[in-house]
Amino acid sequence: MEDTRIVDEPILLSPRFRFRTAMILAMVADALQLVVFPLFSEGALSPADDVLDLAVAVILVRLLGSHWEFLPAFAAELVPGVDLVPFWTFAVANVYRKWKQFTPNEEEPRQQRPALKP
Repeated sequence: MEDTRIVDEPILLSPRFRFRTAMILAMVADALQLVVFPLFSEGALSPADDVLDLAVAVILVRLLGSHWEFLPAFAAELVPGVDLVPFWTFAVANVYRKWKQFTPNEEEPRQQRPALKP
């Protein structure tokens, strides 16, 4: 008989997939806070708004790791009236921009350095 044990191996996601998922999550959360929540709840003082911000912060940290950009975004989202600015989207875009700067692009051919002359 074959051994059919379930192996608990972590599923590795590519960084591009993680950033794409984080950006979609940030845009959806910002859109909800901008359009939907003010229509059906108390607006900026809504507990649902705060729960959404906490959930988004936790998920973004799980997806992208801990970045300082998430702390001011979280704090700004808790301030009434200021949460109309899409801070989650800005924070994820800034983290992606910094990641892109320090990651070599695999699609571009690497330039060969000239050999040193003796």
